[in-house]
Amino acid sequence: MASFNAAVAGAANPNPNKSIEVNPAPADSVSSLSFSPKANHLVATSWDNEVRCWEVLAGGQCQAKASIKHDHPVLCSAWKDDGTTVFTGGCDKQVKVWPLLSGGQPTTLTGHEAPVKELAWIPQLNLLVSGSWDKTLRYWDIRQSQPAHVQQLPERCYAFSLSYPLMVVGTADRNMIVYNLQNPQAEFKRIVSPLKLQTRCLAAFPDQQGFLVGSIEGRVGVHHIDDSQQSKNFTFKCHREGNDIYSVYGTFATAGSDGGFNFWDKDSKQRLKAFSKCPAPISCSTFNQDGSIFAYAVCYDWSKGAEKHNPSTAKTNIFIHSVQEADVKGKPRAGKK
Repeated sequence: MASFNAAVAGAANPNPNKSIEVNPAPADSVSSLSFSPKANHLVATSWDNEVRCWEVLAGGQCQAKASIKHDHPVLCSAWKDDGTTVFTGGCDKQVKVWPLLSGGQPTTLTGHEAPVKELAWIPQLNLLVSGSWDKTLRYWDIRQSQPAHVQQLPERCYAFSLSYPLMVVGTADRNMIVYNLQNPQAEFKRIVSPLKLQTRCLAAFPDQQGFLVGSIEGRVGVHHIDDSQQSKNFTFKCHREGNDIYSVYGTFATAGSDGGFNFWDKDSKQRLKAFSKCPAPISCSTFNQDGSIFAYAVCYDWSKGAEKHNPSTAKTNIFIHSVQEADVKGKPRAGKK
C-alpha cells in the first residue's frame, strides 16, 4: 500500500500520527465522515450546519469539491451505491438528497418530527432509510416526497448498520433490534445490548452473522445473531469513553473520545495496532472503499455538553491516514507458533 502520511508538516499539526490534514476544516465539530463507494470522495457533516466534499488525490492531497448547507447542525451522511448522490440529515429534521457529481441542487425529504441521526442507502430495494430521535425509521423512494414505509421503534434511534438483508438498529434503553429487510415491517429479533451503557455506534459483519456494538463507556461488544453462536460473543475495553466503529474486511477500527484510534482483528481477538493519541477527542471515522485510507476527525465532543464548548478556542481537524500492511497484519500470540 502506498504511504502518504509522512508528507504532512509538523508543529501546527495536532495529530501525532503525522496523517495528512484535510483543508479547509469545518468551523465546528464534525459529526460524520463517509467515503464514496466508487471513488476517494470524502464527505463531512458538521455542527456548523454545513456538508463538505473533498477528493483525495494521489499522494494524499485533498481538493475541496463542493458544499451545501442545512438550517441546523448536520448529524449524518450516506452515499448512493453508484457514488453519484449524497444523503444528509440533521437537527432541522430534514433529509437532503444532493446529486453531487452532476452539480445539481439538493432536494429535501420531510416528515421526521425530531433530528435525523442515521442514514443508509439500500441498493437491493432502491430505498433510503433514515433513523430519527422521533422513534421511527422511514424508508424513502427518493423520487417521492412521502416515505414508502414508516417503522415505529421502541425508543430514539442512536445508530444502525446493515449488511443486506439484515439491519441492526440501536436505540435508547440499550435496545438492539434486528430487521430482515425482505420484510422490514416486522422485527426479526430484539436483543438487549451486552454493554452496560447507551449504544453509540454499530457495525454489521459482512457475512450477516452478527455485529459490533460500541457504547459511551468505551467498550466494544462482538455479538452474533444466531443463538447457536452465542459462545463466540465477547466484549473488551478499548477507549476510556465513547467510540466509533468502522469495519473493513476482517479488520475493524475503533476511534474514541480519548483521542486514540486502534485497528483490531475480531477473529483472533487481538489489537493489531494502537496509534498515538491526539490531544482532543476523535468524533467520527471511516475507511474508504478498499480499506487503504482511514479518515478521522479531531474536535470537540458535543456529548460533553454545550456549556463546556468554547467556539473561540475549539479547533476542528480532519485527517486521512494511509493504511499500511503493518497496521493490519496479525501478530502471533505468545506461546503459539
